[in-house]
Amino acid sequence: MTEARSYQLFINGKWRAGSDGATIPVINPATEMVFASVAAASSSDLDEALASAERSRRAWSSRPAKERGDLLVRAARILAAKIPYAVKDLSTEQGKTIAEAAGEYARAVETFDWDGTHAEELSAAIPMGPNRMIVPAPLGVVAAFTPWNYPAVLIARKLAPALAAGCPVILKGAEETPSVAMHIVEALREAGLPDGVVNLVFGVPSQISRHLLNSPIVRVLTFTGSTAVGKQLARLAANNLQRCILELGGHSPVVVCADADLTKAVPAISEYKFECAGQSCNAPSRILVARPLYEEFLSRTTEVARTIKIGAPDDPATEMGPMANARRIEAMERLTKDATDRGAHVETGGARLDQLGFYWPPTILTGVPKDAKVLHEEPFGPILTVAPFDTIEEAIEEANATEYGLAAYFFTAAANSKRELIGGLAAGAVSVNYLKGVSADAPYGGVKQSGYGYEGGEHGVRSFQNLKLVNGQGSLG
Repeated sequence: MTEARSYQLFINGKWRAGSDGATIPVINPATEMVFASVAAASSSDLDEALASAERSRRAWSSRPAKERGDLLVRAARILAAKIPYAVKDLSTEQGKTIAEAAGEYARAVETFDWDGTHAEELSAAIPMGPNRMIVPAPLGVVAAFTPWNYPAVLIARKLAPALAAGCPVILKGAEETPSVAMHIVEALREAGLPDGVVNLVFGVPSQISRHLLNSPIVRVLTFTGSTAVGKQLARLAANNLQRCILELGGHSPVVVCADADLTKAVPAISEYKFECAGQSCNAPSRILVARPLYEEFLSRTTEVARTIKIGAPDDPATEMGPMANARRIEAMERLTKDATDRGAHVETGGARLDQLGFYWPPTILTGVPKDAKVLHEEPFGPILTVAPFDTIEEAIEEANATEYGLAAYFFTAAANSKRELIGGLAAGAVSVNYLKGVSADAPYGGVKQSGYGYEGGEHGVRSFQNLKLVNGQGSLG
């Protein structure tokens, strides 16, 4: 029998177990079996992480920005070398295919490289004319909370800009995908990161968030996850006026106009939707199709969904693996039942697969009434609703009819339609004839209940800086 893996905490430059010996099981979603455990941090462990980060703060913030950047670039190269075996760990823990895991790690490497390459210029003084300048200064210790769906990308999008800006980080990794945090932190350690600059903890999320955010040592909170949890964290952060960067839920619409090229739209939507079994806050979830194209679009998309090969994530032939946990299966069942009870029709899918593992097939719902939960609650799984529209104004109204505003997409060649949709869609990002993940150089953030603040690019680094205004004669030297 193979010995179960054990993942540890990383505090003050050392890998170690939690002080009270508590652990959390890690489940393989393809087999529903426990195959590993992860150490759970106690209050004393969290106190050590806070103290360690605070001790490292002054030295790390005063280290030349170019040196900080060079270290991040080295870490990117080291992490790239770990990809061949790191992807297998991620696939086992989360259910992604090997190809999806490799693509995600590549994006994480790109993020560390971009932030490292631009660390010096984004830490340089900014002239404001005679006798004035802005001096970017690190804000201080960061508490970073990351989810299980895209752990490599989201850890990178929090760690890399914070470290580039000169801020130490206490990272709470996802207990369901601990290997990712371990591989990334180890890459930073091997690249020469000083002790205490990054501390990694796992454990009971609510206990960790309360403990860290109750400390005045923490000056910045960065979180990706549900809107409900984000609001709870923001309330905690308010007590110490900690800056918040919150990327929260999404319920992304796609508007397919009458002149859309379906040979491009259908595969683009299907590929992006069913990647990671639909467990993405950016994934399209509500498709609005111009009535003249509705039947053809529905037919083509349903056929694509039916032919997606579902199976073990380590099988090269698999196109979609299992969902990450039993909670997501329960959500799919609840949302589908609610919609069908209200009169919706299941075009394909709609029931858990009768096999071991958390497998839910691509599901397409039509005729969904406007009060159905699936149109208002983030599905976070492989469920799509498809509905026709008659005018662009109607499509925009329907697209904006949720509390979320993270991403939106549309397909058209008409310049007037493009202008109207770009201006009318309430979202942090709008993509035209295109569905892909966000690149490392681009700022990204939501509106409405999808959060606030920015990750990525220059704005992502600025999120961890105080832009100190310096006035007076001779201020530029």
